[in-house]
Amino acid sequence: MRILGLDPGLTHTGWGIIDSEGNRLRHVASGRISASPKLAMAQRLAVIDAALTKICEDHQPDSAAVEETFVNKNPLSALKLGQARGVALLAPARYGIEVAEYAANLVKKSVVGAGHAEKEQVAMMVHTLLGKQVQFGSPDAADALAVAICHAHHYSSLQVAHVR
Repeated sequence: MRILGLDPGLTHTGWGIIDSEGNRLRHVASGRISASPKLAMAQRLAVIDAALTKICEDHQPDSAAVEETFVNKNPLSALKLGQARGVALLAPARYGIEVAEYAANLVKKSVVGAGHAEKEQVAMMVHTLLGKQVQFGSPDAADALAVAICHAHHYSSLQVAHVR
């Protein structure tokens, strides 16, 4: 199964694609979508949408997963981030892909073993799980790959829940 993991943000949206076969995980591609803060909100969202649509077309994932928004003390920031999340949910769904959502703590726990792990710990474990040779280039891409890994670990239990 090919999984697209997304770590949404208005300035930087991380993305990562892995192939999951049983317990084996393989890095396919990853990167970061950057939308200039100088652009109007609608334009920034359009940049994210166009890039995610191209990623879906190029890599044809079977499933997608998006990190849930971390509750922010600033309601306006949370609202703006929610708009980027909406695009991250919409782009793969428009492509016909089922999209799962995972809390940041569950992603960290699935990858590192601790729900309050630091970004550096997550990146180190992503390297360990996918291979030291994998170059993901940015913390956003590492976080997105962690979301994809989390989905790979939880996908079968989600399928059982849908059957019931």
